[in-house]
Amino acid sequence: MNAPSQSVRELAQRARDSVPTLRQSTGEQRNLFLSALARGLRAERAAIVAANAIDLANGAEAGLSPALLDRLRLDEKRIDAMAEDLAQIAALPDPLAQRFELRELPNGLLIHKRRVPIGVLGVIYESRPNVSVDVAALAIKTGNAAVLRGGKEAIASNRMLLRIAADALLTAGMPPAALAFVDAVERSATLELLQLDDLVDLIIPRGGAGLHAFCRRESRIPVITGGIGICHLYIDAAADLDRALGVIHNAKVQRPTVCNALDTVIVHRDAAMDFVPRVVSLLGADGVEFRCDERAFALIPPGTAGVIAAGPDDFDTEWLSLILGIRIVDDAEQAMAHIEAHSSGHSDGILTEDVSLAERFLARIDSAAVYWNASTRFTDGAELGLGAEVAVSTQRLHARGPMGLTELTSYKWVIEGDYHVRT
Repeated sequence: MNAPSQSVRELAQRARDSVPTLRQSTGEQRNLFLSALARGLRAERAAIVAANAIDLANGAEAGLSPALLDRLRLDEKRIDAMAEDLAQIAALPDPLAQRFELRELPNGLLIHKRRVPIGVLGVIYESRPNVSVDVAALAIKTGNAAVLRGGKEAIASNRMLLRIAADALLTAGMPPAALAFVDAVERSATLELLQLDDLVDLIIPRGGAGLHAFCRRESRIPVITGGIGICHLYIDAAADLDRALGVIHNAKVQRPTVCNALDTVIVHRDAAMDFVPRVVSLLGADGVEFRCDERAFALIPPGTAGVIAAGPDDFDTEWLSLILGIRIVDDAEQAMAHIEAHSSGHSDGILTEDVSLAERFLARIDSAAVYWNASTRFTDGAELGLGAEVAVSTQRLHARGPMGLTELTSYKWVIEGDYHVRT
């Protein structure tokens, strides 16, 4: 853990100084860090929970919503899950051992591309202290250093987690400065980080729209944004409606406070009369409230608890809570047009048995993750076999969707000759 007296520039400089060591580290050494970090998390469960309790108490006093308090919470079950995720990351192939696009030119030169670390990552995040562990794990596994700027609401938890990560780096024979923690609550610390284009190679913000806009506006460093999910499922008339109910329930209810939770259900008119009331009955039993367009609202018995007419901004809202929008459309074309108009480009899907329609939907909808007959909750690094993720990018350049190991690397050309000269 870094002393509060250190400036952000000093922390970033020390992280930059660690880059040559990280580039020369072995895959075994980086995996040793992951296993040491997992052991540290398990050994320090009680201390982590105690630190997190301070953050939760301060958050409740500050008026954080139940959704934000849930994101902030670390209990023993979540700590053990974090440790298990580290084991999964350690089991993944070493990304820096990858050689690809190997070929020999007619003149005998041997050429390939080799994966390399990006360098120093600046990660700015809010509320969720588990992000500290995700970033630490993925950064070191890929040979990157990182400057971590967590939100003030999680500062006690982050201090504890980054102290454990520093100890794990020492155990693995790597410099603790490779994971620099900005131990400050002032907004000026974030602004200072965004100006360090001579030390930091990439900024990754994880948080709300305000944080992303601030980073894009103020950063001198390339920024990858994403993680804001206004997610849709279109229920076609040709869907298996009984099974569709289970998908919708999972996408909305399993963990409503995350970015890949469902925000809007769009229903074909031919299925709506029977299906919409079933959705309201099933999800309403779990406390879900509904924002219905005029046609959907007309299908619900008057006075049904938790059902109101949708307002002008409701289909442009990431709920992060037990609220679900419902809209009825005449056909798939209207459904896709609605998604294009209102989606954040995170995760959108279709439920249908019509293969040609599904293929058309998958080709047209340009979100980072597009689904056919599956819950949007799978847009997650661990669920997609990446081990974990540092963010979910909704941009089109460099990385898109969950950013796992490969997305935290670049590559260089390697050319091998036999004292070749160009003629």
